[in-house]
Amino acid sequence: MRMYDIIERKRDGFALSDEEIDFFVTGYVAGDIPDYQASALFMAIFFQGMDARETAHLTMAMARSGDMLDLSSIPGIKVDKHSTGGVGDKTTLVAVPLAISLGVPVAKISGRGLGHTGGTIDKMEAIPGLAVAPSRERFLEIARTVGGVVVGQSGNLDPADKKFYALRDVTATVDSMPLIASSVMSKKIAAGADRILLEVTCGNGAFMKSVDDAIELSRQMVEIGENVGRTTVALITDMGVPLGACIGNALEIREVCDVLQGRGPADVTEVCLELAANMAELGGKGTLDACRTAVREQIGTGAAYAKFCEMVGALGGDAAALADPTLLPQPACSRAVHAPRGGFIYAMDTERVGTSSVVLGAGRAKKEDGIDYAAGIVLAKKTGDAVGEGDTLATLYAASEALLDDGARMLLSAYDIRDERPEPRCHFYARVSRDGVEYL
Repeated sequence: MRMYDIIERKRDGFALSDEEIDFFVTGYVAGDIPDYQASALFMAIFFQGMDARETAHLTMAMARSGDMLDLSSIPGIKVDKHSTGGVGDKTTLVAVPLAISLGVPVAKISGRGLGHTGGTIDKMEAIPGLAVAPSRERFLEIARTVGGVVVGQSGNLDPADKKFYALRDVTATVDSMPLIASSVMSKKIAAGADRILLEVTCGNGAFMKSVDDAIELSRQMVEIGENVGRTTVALITDMGVPLGACIGNALEIREVCDVLQGRGPADVTEVCLELAANMAELGGKGTLDACRTAVREQIGTGAAYAKFCEMVGALGGDAAALADPTLLPQPACSRAVHAPRGGFIYAMDTERVGTSSVVLGAGRAKKEDGIDYAAGIVLAKKTGDAVGEGDTLATLYAASEALLDDGARMLLSAYDIRDERPEPRCHFYARVSRDGVEYL
């Protein structure tokens, strides 16, 4: 069997056999297949797609490419949560502490940024001292003692996805439905949770641009989960506008702390409360309505913020930096971007906003790039807001004035200012489960 023939078959629109998929996954993980051939296959999949059988087999081949995590030493119904990402998406770092504060055990493995979207692990590494790759024994110990933990992908857990993830990020093959579905679900299956909540974002800042595409991706992932005995639910959320005000790693950690203490932006708060309530319902903590009430109370009492601080401390992070943002990485330069005219923010090119943060240093253009944890954007105006000529639209942070020049030009081009106010946007579109699609 030759990799050349596999690429050619997929390029020409044929379905790959189970044996061909296994050959590719095994060979690439072993280092026998070079990046350029893997890139070619990903691009062929991007254009030709994969059928349900191919996607399911790719998922399981990836999950079995390394170790499968055993969470049986953690008592209770283990619930995992994953977001397909977006701009300003810090929902995991809010929803997980909310869920574990209600007694839902969460042993979660998260990823880094992809393209214009931020990564949970990159954000966590902005906290001084925090180690995102503890030993497996320590990972399980923290999950038992704290009640939950979020760490990075390490060791030999789903090594196929780890390699695929980095390569897709820099070859313009991120937003392929079968590659997203197999990436997400292989990690979730290998990570060993009993039940899985998926947040599937859609809009111009997400990989899925339309609600219909987001529903189809959700159906594929729910079907994969249910077929291997993992109750799986997907919530489809809006990413046509950046989530919250902060974009960038240290900046988003500050916003996470604000939300957990009841003073964060309304959109982040609303989305995270609903995600955490669904996690609690999956974890057997009552009806969805009862869980919504309970989750909101956890913000009011400070219990969720306390759990976040406890988790950060258990991972070696300086929890004092959560209370004192000056202990987080600080930028060398900053600049305000001003509105060229008055009116209303009619729309935002959210993907371009995310790319602006990458230009500033908050994300990666190439897989080997480092990240400036202090870089990023704080939005002062978003879609629907009134604005006067000269008003501050956003403040940018970077390591140099040259980076600010490039980031400011790109960010300004992401704003569409008109005389009319746009229709309000909703935060949720649908909930997908084994029972079907419920439009919200």
